[in-house]
Amino acid sequence: MTLNQTTNDLTNLNNNRILTNSNNSETMTTNPTQPDLPNKRPLRINLDDLTHLDQFDLPDDPAQDEFDDFEAMFDPLRSDRKARRKRKPAASHKAKVSQQELLEMMTEETEGLEGGFKTTYHPSRHEAEWLLDSLRNFYDRDMIRDVLSVVKGGKEASVYRCVGGGAANGHEIVAAKVYRPHKFRQMRNDAIYREGRAIFDHEGKLIKDDRSIRAVGKKTGYGQQVAHSSWLSFEYTTLQKLHAVGANVPEPISSSENCILMEFIGDEENAAPWLHDVELEPEERQPLFDIIMHNIELLLKHNLVHGDLSAYNILYWDGEIYLIDFPQVSDCENNRNAYQLLKRDIERICQYFEGQGLYRDPERIVKRMWKRFEVDPEQLAADMSRETMKDED
Repeated sequence: MTLNQTTNDLTNLNNNRILTNSNNSETMTTNPTQPDLPNKRPLRINLDDLTHLDQFDLPDDPAQDEFDDFEAMFDPLRSDRKARRKRKPAASHKAKVSQQELLEMMTEETEGLEGGFKTTYHPSRHEAEWLLDSLRNFYDRDMIRDVLSVVKGGKEASVYRCVGGGAANGHEIVAAKVYRPHKFRQMRNDAIYREGRAIFDHEGKLIKDDRSIRAVGKKTGYGQQVAHSSWLSFEYTTLQKLHAVGANVPEPISSSENCILMEFIGDEENAAPWLHDVELEPEERQPLFDIIMHNIELLLKHNLVHGDLSAYNILYWDGEIYLIDFPQVSDCENNRNAYQLLKRDIERICQYFEGQGLYRDPERIVKRMWKRFEVDPEQLAADMSRETMKDED
């Protein structure tokens, strides 16, 4: 039933009531047994006032009660959902902000990037929260001008291919290794690598205060922050040392609190693959194996062991190899695990080349290298044991 039909029914009902009251009035006037009564005007009710009857001081009327019930029965706001919907205010739906718009908003709000640092690469919403902030220092110093793509996404860090700036040591394409925030990063058990290793801040300066050293040992919130800075600083200084002595590593360019900028291995379209994904030609196997062993020896000359070396941490490009990922590098003079870490590194490399058709004895190589650099693992263990007893005393 429509609203117009309901209104017509109410009007007809009201007219019938008026007619009935009029007839009763005439009958009462012509009745001889009844005294004369003054004429009464018929009761007329405005339909617009039906919902405000409490404003009138009217006597109880059964017909009025019937009319009220009839009105409630056909009230469209009770029986018609469509009529009720019309009374609700229209919902205001605002379009969601796109990832690119969010990125532009963050870029505008980030100090130092107001000149228009809009990257070709579109990071995810969570990634954008920390990526631009990590790269801001390099952009301000004209070391990068754009981020083209993500090359590698790991548990602890992601590597991005960037357009180099005027201060990028002449590199048109550079790699930015950005460590993930602590809340996203899955920290490994790094105690085996940190043993006997000094602690540095993000500028590469040695930390000597006892408070910071104790915090690192207890793994407090502050201690984890200090350990993270030292972890990154150690990787960058190791790259500097190795590159200076001619090791096969990417050239380090600069570092910040959360990022290392270095030479990009590859070209504008492709990044160098891991050695693990490369099928070597027969004539490449022995020369590349010798180059890797030479780089391990360079590390030992500086009292260092990579600690996590494998075909997954070596890049291959145009017949050359490049060692990468040095945050866990260990001090072989002060770390009781150094010999075992070196052995594991060489075993993994020999395992890869055995799969390529070149067999070498890892045990023999480890003993020869360790002896050449006059590091006695038993003596080292004894020295570290004595140091531990002193600390306990």
